[in-house]
Amino acid sequence: MAYFKDFFVFDQNHPIPAVIRNYEEKDFPDLILIQKESFPPPFPSELWWKTEQLKNHVTLFSEGALCIEVNGEIAGSITALLVDFDPTNPEHTWEEITDNGYIRNHNPNGNTLYVVDIGVRPSFRKLGLGKWLMSSMYDVVIYKQLERLLGGGRMPGYYKKAKEMTPEQYLEAVIKGELKDPVITFLLRCGRTPIQVIANYLEDQESCNYGTLMEWRNPFYT
Repeated sequence: MAYFKDFFVFDQNHPIPAVIRNYEEKDFPDLILIQKESFPPPFPSELWWKTEQLKNHVTLFSEGALCIEVNGEIAGSITALLVDFDPTNPEHTWEEITDNGYIRNHNPNGNTLYVVDIGVRPSFRKLGLGKWLMSSMYDVVIYKQLERLLGGGRMPGYYKKAKEMTPEQYLEAVIKGELKDPVITFLLRCGRTPIQVIANYLEDQESCNYGTLMEWRNPFYT
C-alpha cells in the first residue's frame, strides 16, 4: 500500500500546502538531518538513523515509513513496524522491540503497529506536523485491521523532577495537567493512552532511561 495525503497546515492564519507520503531512498539525507535537528545532545548521536536502518525501513515495511513535506521540503518523519504484542507481558526495551531500529524482526502477521521513531525539525514545530504524522499512522492501523498502535514515549522532563518523585508519580502529574512533558503531553494530545512506565527503556539521560508505554486502540477492531 502506498500512502499519500495532501492537505494544508497553518502558520497562524496562513495555509501552507503539505503532503504525507512513504519515504524513499532519495530522502535518506533529509531524514538523517531531521534526526540531528530533532534529537540534539545530550541525546546520544549513535541513536540517529543510519543509512542501513533506513534501507530496512523502506524494504521490510514501507507502509510504516512516512515523511511529511511542507512546501516541498521534508520537515518530519515517523517510522513503525509490526509486532505481535502480548498485553499481559508488556515489558521490553526499545532496542529489543525495534531490533535497534533495524526492524529485521518485523512481523507481517503482527497485531500491533509499533512506533519506532517520530521527529519534526524544530523550525517546523509550530505547524502541528507531529500530530498529522501520528494520525497518519492511525490510518495504517485501521487499513491493516490491527488491534492498536503502540510505542514508548520518552520522558525528557523527568530528570528535573527525579529527586522529588518516581517516574510513575511524574507520569500521573503530567496526566493531571500539573506538569507538562515535551513528549508525553504531545502523545496525550495525539490520543495516545499510557499503559505503564518501563525502566531501562532507552539510553536517554533526560528521561533517566525511563519510557512510558502508550497505545492508541483501533476503534473498528473486532
